Amino acid sequence: MSKADDAKSLIQQVLDKALVAQQPMARKNVERLRRVHPGDTPQELIRRLDRYYLAGVTASGGASGAAGIVPGAGIPTALADMTLFTEASVLYTLSLAEVHGTHPEDLERRKLLVLTVLLGDGAVSALDKVIGRTGSHWARRIVNAIPMSAINKANKILGPRFITKYGTKQGVLVLSKQVPLGIGAALGAGGNHVFGRLTIKSARKIFGQPPSSWIDGDLVDEVTVGAEPGDSTDDHRSAP
Repeated sequence: MSKADDAKSLIQQVLDKALVAQQPMARKNVERLRRVHPGDTPQELIRRLDRYYLAGVTASGGASGAAGIVPGAGIPTALADMTLFTEASVLYTLSLAEVHGTHPEDLERRKLLVLTVLLGDGAVSALDKVIGRTGSHWARRIVNAIPMSAINKANKILGPRFITKYGTKQGVLVLSKQVPLGIGAALGAGGNHVFGRLTIKSARKIFGQPPSSWIDGDLVDEVTVGAEPGDSTDDHRSAP
């Protein structure tokens, strides 16, 4: 079995487990951040999630790349990095869902939400054929409005696409991280950083503008009418 095939198999296993394990973790993650930063608005808390997520996946990529200097250590470390990257991406997506007041309790709806964010624009064209018009900012529809029959059908289409596309990308990173003399560290960190940025950008399109404020622990859902998906991206990206 090739390294890319190993990566695909691992990603499938990690994704399946993360979709179950990371749901309560996401809720606790958001609750903890709100306790630690009680003055944060939903948008400010999302900025923190962005920074933590991007810093975490970039650091793990650099560490696995640096391990390529040690003979025999690179492949297992890079595969461990793939596990961390996938789990971090699922936790990030589900944490965003919590901030937006969108709670995908059903596993299949949760899976579709995560797959849509991680596949990005490639998911939208496929879903248009299965579900009909998707449009922007439709995370809430995934959780609340789309019939379960359509959810299951969409997951059967997106699941293999995700494993193939994502596994191939990460398989390439596995190889790149084996470059000696520490060059792999830069490639690993840079690759994870790019993938992390793409995930954040995709999440903006799927979730849209966050609610404007919290009231009594609940969200006040005041999405700006007519806002485009990219309107808030620069604000999030420029946060310290």
